[in-house]
Amino acid sequence: MSDTGEDIRPRTKLDEATADIYAENGSIRGDFLAAVGAAIADADTSFLRKHVARLHESELGDLLESIPPEQRLALVRLLGDDFDLTALTEVDEAIRMEIVDQMPNAQIAAAIGDLDSDDAVYILEDLDQEDREEILAQLPFTERVRLRRALDYPEQSAGRRMQTEFVAVPPFWTVGQTIDYMREEADLPESFTQIFVVDPTFKLLGVVYLDKILRTKRGVKIEAIMRETNYPVPADMDQEEAAQLFEQYDLLSAAVVDNNGRLVGVLTIDDVVDVIQEEAEEDIMRLSGVGDEELSDSVKQTSRSRIPWLLVNLFTAFISASVISLFEATIEEVVALAILMPIVAGMGGNAGSQTMTVTVRALATRNLDIHNAWRVARREAGVGLINGVVIGVLVGTVAGLWFQDPHIGGLIATAMLINMFAAAMAGIMIPLLLDRAGADPAVSSAVFVTAITDTTGFFAFLGLATIWLLP
Repeated sequence: MSDTGEDIRPRTKLDEATADIYAENGSIRGDFLAAVGAAIADADTSFLRKHVARLHESELGDLLESIPPEQRLALVRLLGDDFDLTALTEVDEAIRMEIVDQMPNAQIAAAIGDLDSDDAVYILEDLDQEDREEILAQLPFTERVRLRRALDYPEQSAGRRMQTEFVAVPPFWTVGQTIDYMREEADLPESFTQIFVVDPTFKLLGVVYLDKILRTKRGVKIEAIMRETNYPVPADMDQEEAAQLFEQYDLLSAAVVDNNGRLVGVLTIDDVVDVIQEEAEEDIMRLSGVGDEELSDSVKQTSRSRIPWLLVNLFTAFISASVISLFEATIEEVVALAILMPIVAGMGGNAGSQTMTVTVRALATRNLDIHNAWRVARREAGVGLINGVVIGVLVGTVAGLWFQDPHIGGLIATAMLINMFAAAMAGIMIPLLLDRAGADPAVSSAVFVTAITDTTGFFAFLGLATIWLLP
């Protein structure tokens, strides 16, 4: 505050209701973070309600991830009922649990009642059973039943992702009755594009899109204009498989049905986009052996998630070292081999990683299966041979000139060809075999591919050197 009592915190650009909180690089603007931090320190709730409570849930989520932990909790406390709980669906699990653990269950229950069911389930599923039941007990009966039913479905299933608010009408209703129902009924989803048609037991019969309703006269019955539901999603279907249906058939939403074909919810494109992003991130993380690690995890949690696969890598490294030890005498006779060995192993590892990444992604998106596996394997074999020849000739030429010995050049060129071919084969066959065995190729492939390329590279290079260079 100045001597005149005027607030001089950096808010000049923040007084506009439409102020953009992001910098050009996509991060939260520094002046906005500073202003929010100052408002939290001063407990300035009017500023926070004006500039923070108005943010979209994704923007508020980015803000929560950008400020220190102590400010997060203070911000939630100062906003009180103005805090949009939907923002917790936009942050990673560690931050979400950190905030929820500090909120009274009564406040969570009050906020949950204003959320869409899919967002409510997303928050409730990570809570302790005792807290979850206490929160559910404070909700209206109908809403409590809906949420419990969704929570009963397996994790990462369509049933967990679905929204239980939808519009369903009987087939004998007219278009006019349906329009009047949508105008008068208060308990409808905020937005929707299709109306489901069900029988008295709620078995799904078909669907009518809103544009068809608007173009049809009021006296026409719904059964006359309904169409069969496009690709209903079983509630227990894995969310990644459901996302693939959306991608394959360009769906905006899809009915979710139980084992008896009864309508239980609707899966919408906004949730599917989140699924696609989560699954892609999960595949990338697993390929690196870091599991479901989050940026907000502590040092202890991060270390614990990485050590197991580092230990496996250490074991395979000892296998590679044992291959080298078999040719100790050869290395002592030709010192150049020790200098060139990392090149053979490194190039093989990179080539194997390229093929493995493409293969794992193709398996995840169901683009690679038993029907086209042999064709793809032949292609990768050809790529491995061509790359082996090109890289082998290049490396062989450089090595021959470097050590003034054409034998060294021919040796490493041949070893490179062998290892690049082996890398291509390992990169596609190992993920395929792991997938066939029921293991997750995204988790296990990298370790085995690296072990094979290192071992093959060293064995080929040093074995050929023993035959080629030594008397």
